[in-house]
Amino acid sequence: MVRLIEDEVLNDLVINKGALARIADFETWMDGDFVATFKADGIICSTPTGSTAYTLSAGGPIVYPTLDAMLVTPIASHTLTFRALVVPDGVTVEMSLKATQESVYLTVDGQVGLALKGEDRIRVRKSAIALELIESTNKNFFDILRRKLKWGER
Repeated sequence: MVRLIEDEVLNDLVINKGALARIADFETWMDGDFVATFKADGIICSTPTGSTAYTLSAGGPIVYPTLDAMLVTPIASHTLTFRALVVPDGVTVEMSLKATQESVYLTVDGQVGLALKGEDRIRVRKSAIALELIESTNKNFFDILRRKLKWGER
């Protein structure tokens, strides 16, 4: 049976395991090229807008919001050398959960959740639809980072 779910993402898409404290195996491809099979609690695909959310707490970098990029960040990676990847936003990222008995979920922007089955494939690519955002003239990106992340405070 083939399931096809399509959704728009503003911040991030998260694949993570359920309540049991066991790692899962995630096979990852970029534009059809196999990257690796990663052992982790989950994987986050994030836009630059989402780089200051869950991916930041998982050890990912802060990405300037107008940069044309996508982030792939492991959650509690069991592979010490697997760190967040910053790739061009034109890349198609594909992830597959290796067959497992664990409960694994796909969450979009922290709102929409879907239980995954072993061998499900998740394909992430930049939307053809652009989102126009309003920029404040009173504060810039770094003003917001200083306030929210308490940069420069003791």
